[in-house]
Amino acid sequence: MSVAEFLSSNHKTAFSIEVLPPVRGKSIEQVFKTIDRLMPFNPAYINITTHRTEVVYRDMGDGMFQRFTEHTRPGTVAIAAALKGRYGIPTVPHMICSGFSAAELENELIDLEYLGITDLLVLRGDRARGDNRFIPAEGGHSHAVELCQQVQEFNNGRMLNGKEHEPLGGRFTFGVAGYPEKHEEAMNMESDIAHLKAKVEAGAKYIVTQMFFDNSRYFAFVERCREAGINVPIIPGIKPLTSLTQQTLLPKTFHIDLPEELAKEFCRCRSNDDVKALGVEWGIAQARELKAANVASIHFYSMNAAASIEAIAKAVY
Repeated sequence: MSVAEFLSSNHKTAFSIEVLPPVRGKSIEQVFKTIDRLMPFNPAYINITTHRTEVVYRDMGDGMFQRFTEHTRPGTVAIAAALKGRYGIPTVPHMICSGFSAAELENELIDLEYLGITDLLVLRGDRARGDNRFIPAEGGHSHAVELCQQVQEFNNGRMLNGKEHEPLGGRFTFGVAGYPEKHEEAMNMESDIAHLKAKVEAGAKYIVTQMFFDNSRYFAFVERCREAGINVPIIPGIKPLTSLTQQTLLPKTFHIDLPEELAKEFCRCRSNDDVKALGVEWGIAQARELKAANVASIHFYSMNAAASIEAIAKAVY
Protein backbone atom coordinates (compact mmCIF):
# COMPACT_ATOMS: atom_id res chain seq x y z
CA MET A 1 0.00 0.00 0.00
CA SER A 2 1.39 3.40 -0.93
CA VAL A 3 1.45 6.26 1.57
CA ALA A 4 -1.22 7.98 -0.51
CA GLU A 5 -3.47 4.91 -0.35
CA PHE A 6 -2.89 4.61 3.39
CA LEU A 7 -3.79 8.25 4.01
CA SER A 8 -7.02 7.83 2.05
CA SER A 9 -7.97 4.64 3.91
CA ASN A 10 -10.10 4.29 7.03
CA HIS A 11 -7.76 4.36 10.06
CA LYS A 12 -7.10 6.16 13.30
CA THR A 13 -4.93 9.27 13.21
CA ALA A 14 -1.44 8.06 12.32
CA PHE A 15 1.93 9.26 13.57
CA SER A 16 4.54 10.20 10.95
CA ILE A 17 7.90 11.93 11.12
CA GLU A 18 10.34 13.83 8.96
CA VAL A 19 14.10 13.48 9.32
CA LEU A 20 17.00 15.48 7.98
CA PRO A 21 19.98 13.82 6.26
CA PRO A 22 23.29 14.31 8.06
CA VAL A 23 25.69 17.01 6.95
CA ARG A 24 28.18 15.84 4.31
CA GLY A 25 30.69 13.47 5.87
CA LYS A 26 28.68 12.83 9.06
CA SER A 27 27.33 9.46 10.16
CA ILE A 28 23.76 8.28 9.67
CA GLU A 29 23.74 7.13 13.29
CA GLN A 30 22.06 10.31 14.56
CA VAL A 31 19.20 9.72 12.13
CA PHE A 32 18.88 6.16 13.46
CA LYS A 33 18.88 7.44 17.06
CA THR A 34 16.05 9.86 16.31
CA ILE A 35 13.93 7.19 14.66
CA ASP A 36 14.74 4.54 17.30
CA ARG A 37 13.46 6.95 19.93
CA LEU A 38 10.17 7.41 18.10
CA MET A 39 9.60 3.83 16.92
CA PRO A 40 7.37 2.94 19.93
CA PHE A 41 4.69 5.19 18.38
CA ASN A 42 4.59 3.11 15.17
CA PRO A 43 5.29 5.77 12.55
CA ALA A 44 3.24 5.04 9.46
CA TYR A 45 5.92 6.50 7.19
CA ILE A 46 9.13 8.50 7.38
CA ASN A 47 9.89 11.53 5.19
CA ILE A 48 13.46 12.42 4.28
CA THR A 49 14.20 16.00 3.32
CA THR A 50 16.60 17.01 0.58
CA HIS A 51 18.50 20.24 0.05
CA ARG A 52 19.49 22.20 -3.01
CA THR A 53 23.06 22.67 -4.16
CA GLU A 54 24.66 25.73 -2.61
CA VAL A 55 27.35 28.01 -3.99
CA VAL A 56 30.55 28.09 -1.96
CA TYR A 57 33.78 30.01 -2.53
CA ARG A 58 37.14 28.47 -1.71
CA ASP A 59 40.25 30.49 -0.99
CA MET A 60 42.86 29.40 -3.54
CA GLY A 61 45.66 30.93 -1.48
CA ASP A 62 46.74 33.60 -3.93
CA GLY A 63 44.09 36.16 -3.16
CA MET A 64 41.71 34.46 -5.56
CA PHE A 65 38.52 32.59 -4.76
CA GLN A 66 37.02 29.83 -6.88
CA ARG A 67 33.28 29.26 -7.11
CA PHE A 68 31.93 25.73 -6.48
CA THR A 69 28.52 24.19 -5.97
CA GLU A 70 27.94 21.39 -3.51
CA HIS A 71 25.23 19.52 -1.67
CA THR A 72 25.78 20.13 2.04
CA ARG A 73 23.36 17.32 2.93
CA PRO A 74 23.57 14.68 0.20
CA GLY A 75 22.21 11.17 0.37
CA THR A 76 18.41 11.51 0.50
CA VAL A 77 17.96 8.49 -1.79
CA ALA A 78 20.56 6.41 0.06
CA ILE A 79 19.03 7.26 3.45
CA ALA A 80 15.55 6.40 2.19
CA ALA A 81 16.87 2.98 1.15
CA ALA A 82 18.73 2.49 4.45
CA LEU A 83 15.66 3.38 6.53
CA LYS A 84 13.40 1.15 4.47
CA GLY A 85 15.78 -1.76 4.98
CA ARG A 86 16.34 -1.14 8.68
CA TYR A 87 12.78 -0.40 9.79
CA GLY A 88 10.53 -1.87 7.10
CA ILE A 89 8.49 1.34 7.08
CA PRO A 90 7.51 3.25 3.92
CA THR A 91 10.04 6.01 3.26
CA VAL A 92 9.18 9.19 1.42
CA PRO A 93 12.16 11.03 -0.07
CA HIS A 94 11.63 14.64 -1.02
CA MET A 95 12.25 15.61 -4.64
CA ILE A 96 12.89 19.29 -5.29
CA CYS A 97 13.28 21.47 -8.35
CA SER A 98 15.73 23.75 -6.56
CA GLY A 99 19.29 23.20 -7.72
CA PHE A 100 18.50 20.20 -9.95
CA SER A 101 18.03 19.83 -13.68
CA ALA A 102 15.16 17.76 -15.03
CA ALA A 103 17.73 15.21 -16.24
CA GLU A 104 19.19 14.85 -12.75
CA LEU A 105 15.70 14.38 -11.35
CA GLU A 106 14.97 11.72 -13.96
CA ASN A 107 18.11 9.87 -12.87
CA GLU A 108 16.87 10.07 -9.28
CA LEU A 109 13.52 8.56 -10.32
CA ILE A 110 15.34 5.71 -12.02
CA ASP A 111 17.44 5.04 -8.88
CA LEU A 112 14.38 5.12 -6.64
CA GLU A 113 12.48 2.79 -8.95
CA TYR A 114 15.35 0.29 -8.82
CA LEU A 115 15.18 0.46 -5.02
CA GLY A 116 11.42 -0.08 -4.95
CA ILE A 117 10.83 3.32 -3.32
CA THR A 118 7.83 4.81 -5.09
CA ASP A 119 6.45 7.28 -2.51
CA LEU A 120 7.57 10.89 -3.00
CA LEU A 121 6.97 14.39 -1.72
CA VAL A 122 7.35 16.78 -4.67
CA LEU A 123 8.44 20.34 -3.89
CA ARG A 124 9.85 23.37 -5.63
CA GLY A 125 12.39 23.99 -2.87
CA ASP A 126 13.96 27.16 -1.56
CA ARG A 127 15.66 30.00 -3.35
CA ALA A 128 19.44 29.94 -3.35
CA ARG A 129 20.95 31.78 -0.43
CA GLY A 130 21.24 35.45 -1.35
CA ASP A 131 18.79 35.33 -4.27
CA ASN A 132 15.70 37.52 -4.04
CA ARG A 133 13.72 35.25 -6.38
CA PHE A 134 13.71 31.61 -7.31
CA ILE A 135 16.01 30.80 -10.23
CA PRO A 136 15.77 27.25 -11.60
CA ALA A 137 18.86 25.23 -12.39
CA GLU A 138 19.83 25.13 -16.05
CA GLY A 139 17.42 22.68 -17.66
CA GLY A 140 15.37 22.58 -14.48
CA HIS A 141 11.85 23.43 -13.36
CA SER A 142 10.55 26.75 -12.10
CA HIS A 143 7.52 25.34 -10.27
CA ALA A 144 6.61 22.17 -8.41
CA VAL A 145 3.72 21.52 -10.79
CA GLU A 146 6.27 20.99 -13.58
CA LEU A 147 8.02 18.32 -11.52
CA CYS A 148 4.65 16.70 -10.79
CA GLN A 149 4.11 16.53 -14.54
CA GLN A 150 7.57 15.03 -15.07
CA VAL A 151 6.87 12.29 -12.53
CA GLN A 152 3.59 11.50 -14.28
CA GLU A 153 5.34 11.37 -17.67
CA PHE A 154 7.88 8.98 -16.17
CA ASN A 155 5.04 6.86 -14.78
CA ASN A 156 3.63 6.68 -18.29
CA GLY A 157 6.95 5.47 -19.69
CA ARG A 158 8.04 8.72 -21.37
CA MET A 159 11.62 9.87 -20.81
CA LEU A 160 12.97 13.37 -21.31
CA ASN A 161 14.82 12.33 -24.47
CA GLY A 162 11.55 11.31 -26.07
CA LYS A 163 12.12 7.58 -25.74
CA GLU A 164 9.43 5.40 -24.28
CA HIS A 165 9.94 2.46 -21.96
CA GLU A 166 7.98 -0.02 -19.93
CA PRO A 167 7.82 1.09 -16.26
CA LEU A 168 10.44 -0.84 -14.29
CA GLY A 169 8.29 -1.29 -11.20
CA GLY A 170 5.41 0.33 -9.38
CA ARG A 171 4.16 3.77 -10.33
CA PHE A 172 5.30 6.72 -8.24
CA THR A 173 2.67 8.37 -6.08
CA PHE A 174 3.36 11.69 -4.45
CA GLY A 175 2.22 14.40 -2.15
CA VAL A 176 2.91 18.13 -2.30
CA ALA A 177 3.23 21.01 0.16
CA GLY A 178 0.46 23.35 1.33
CA TYR A 179 0.68 26.58 3.31
CA PRO A 180 -2.06 27.36 5.84
CA GLU A 181 -0.62 30.87 6.21
CA LYS A 182 0.13 31.31 2.47
CA HIS A 183 3.38 30.73 0.62
CA GLU A 184 5.62 33.74 1.01
CA GLU A 185 5.70 34.37 -2.75
CA ALA A 186 1.97 34.02 -3.42
CA MET A 187 0.10 37.24 -4.14
CA ASN A 188 -2.77 36.17 -1.92
CA MET A 189 -4.38 33.06 -0.48
CA GLU A 190 -6.66 32.63 -3.51
CA SER A 191 -3.75 32.42 -5.93
CA ASP A 192 -1.85 30.14 -3.55
CA ILE A 193 -4.75 27.68 -3.42
CA ALA A 194 -5.11 27.88 -7.20
CA HIS A 195 -1.46 26.81 -7.55
CA LEU A 196 -2.07 24.03 -5.04
CA LYS A 197 -5.09 22.80 -7.00
CA ALA A 198 -2.96 22.71 -10.15
CA LYS A 199 -0.52 20.37 -8.39
CA VAL A 200 -3.37 18.10 -7.33
CA GLU A 201 -4.69 18.09 -10.90
CA ALA A 202 -1.16 17.15 -12.00
CA GLY A 203 -1.34 14.01 -9.89
CA ALA A 204 -0.66 14.84 -6.23
CA LYS A 205 -2.59 12.46 -3.98
CA TYR A 206 -2.21 14.31 -0.68
CA ILE A 207 -0.92 17.54 0.84
CA VAL A 208 1.43 18.04 3.79
CA THR A 209 1.32 21.46 5.38
CA GLN A 210 4.04 23.83 6.39
CA MET A 211 4.41 23.94 10.18
CA PHE A 212 1.86 26.06 12.03
CA PHE A 213 1.11 26.83 15.67
CA ASP A 214 -2.51 27.94 15.35
CA ASN A 215 -4.87 25.07 14.56
CA SER A 216 -7.57 27.49 13.45
CA ARG A 217 -5.31 28.43 10.52
CA TYR A 218 -5.11 24.77 9.50
CA PHE A 219 -8.88 24.17 9.75
CA ALA A 220 -9.61 27.35 7.76
CA PHE A 221 -7.07 26.27 5.13
CA VAL A 222 -8.70 22.86 4.77
CA GLU A 223 -12.11 24.48 4.40
CA ARG A 224 -10.85 26.82 1.67
CA CYS A 225 -9.22 23.93 -0.15
CA ARG A 226 -12.45 21.93 -0.06
CA GLU A 227 -14.39 24.93 -1.37
CA ALA A 228 -11.89 25.14 -4.24
CA GLY A 229 -12.48 21.48 -5.14
CA ILE A 230 -9.31 20.05 -3.55
CA ASN A 231 -10.46 16.79 -1.97
CA VAL A 232 -7.23 14.89 -1.23
CA PRO A 233 -6.08 14.32 2.39
CA ILE A 234 -4.44 17.40 3.95
CA ILE A 235 -1.90 16.34 6.57
CA PRO A 236 -1.04 18.85 9.32
CA GLY A 237 2.67 19.32 9.93
CA ILE A 238 3.72 20.49 13.37
CA LYS A 239 7.03 21.15 15.11
CA PRO A 240 7.45 21.82 18.83
CA LEU A 241 9.34 24.89 19.96
CA THR A 242 12.78 24.04 21.34
CA SER A 243 14.94 27.17 21.59
CA LEU A 244 14.83 30.88 22.37
CA THR A 245 16.17 31.76 18.92
CA GLN A 246 12.97 30.44 17.33
CA GLN A 247 11.12 33.48 18.64
CA THR A 248 12.41 35.42 15.64
CA LEU A 249 13.84 32.63 13.47
CA LEU A 250 10.56 30.80 12.77
CA PRO A 251 8.53 33.85 11.66
CA LYS A 252 11.45 35.10 9.55
CA THR A 253 12.39 31.79 7.93
CA PHE A 254 9.00 30.16 7.49
CA HIS A 255 6.78 33.25 7.29
CA ILE A 256 4.39 32.01 9.96
CA ASP A 257 2.68 33.68 12.91
CA LEU A 258 2.65 32.56 16.50
CA PRO A 259 -0.78 33.01 18.10
CA GLU A 260 -0.84 35.71 20.76
CA GLU A 261 -1.32 33.31 23.65
CA LEU A 262 1.75 31.33 22.62
CA ALA A 263 3.76 34.48 21.90
CA LYS A 264 3.10 35.82 25.40
CA GLU A 265 4.20 32.57 26.99
CA PHE A 266 7.25 32.44 24.74
CA CYS A 267 8.30 35.93 25.89
CA ARG A 268 8.28 34.70 29.50
CA CYS A 269 10.78 31.92 28.74
CA ARG A 270 14.29 32.55 30.04
CA SER A 271 16.08 29.43 28.81
CA ASN A 272 15.89 26.78 26.13
CA ASP A 273 14.58 24.37 28.76
CA ASP A 274 11.69 26.77 29.40
CA VAL A 275 10.99 26.87 25.65
CA LYS A 276 11.09 23.07 25.36
CA ALA A 277 8.57 22.72 28.20
CA LEU A 278 6.30 25.26 26.51
CA GLY A 279 6.76 23.53 23.16
CA VAL A 280 5.68 20.19 24.58
CA GLU A 281 2.66 21.68 26.34
CA TRP A 282 1.55 23.56 23.23
CA GLY A 283 2.29 20.59 20.97
CA ILE A 284 0.16 18.27 23.10
CA ALA A 285 -2.76 20.68 22.90
CA GLN A 286 -2.32 21.05 19.14
CA ALA A 287 -2.04 17.33 18.52
CA ARG A 288 -5.00 16.43 20.72
CA GLU A 289 -7.26 18.86 18.88
CA LEU A 290 -6.05 17.61 15.49
CA LYS A 291 -6.52 13.99 16.52
CA ALA A 292 -10.03 14.76 17.78
CA ALA A 293 -10.75 16.12 14.29
CA ASN A 294 -9.77 12.71 12.85
CA VAL A 295 -6.98 13.96 10.61
CA ALA A 296 -5.38 11.12 8.63
CA SER A 297 -1.97 11.67 10.23
CA ILE A 298 -0.08 14.22 12.27
CA HIS A 299 3.30 14.82 10.67
CA PHE A 300 6.07 15.83 13.06
CA TYR A 301 9.16 17.74 11.93
CA SER A 302 11.83 16.13 14.07
CA MET A 303 14.94 18.26 13.51
CA ASN A 304 16.42 18.94 16.98
CA ALA A 305 13.07 18.01 18.50
CA ALA A 306 13.00 14.22 18.96
CA ALA A 307 12.73 14.39 22.77
CA SER A 308 9.85 16.88 22.56
CA ILE A 309 8.03 14.82 19.93
CA GLU A 310 8.45 11.75 22.11
CA ALA A 311 6.83 13.58 25.04
CA ILE A 312 3.96 14.81 22.86
CA ALA A 313 3.36 11.39 21.34
CA LYS A 314 3.30 9.74 24.79
CA ALA A 315 0.50 12.10 25.79
CA VAL A 316 -1.50 11.86 22.57
CA TYR A 317 -1.10 8.39 21.04
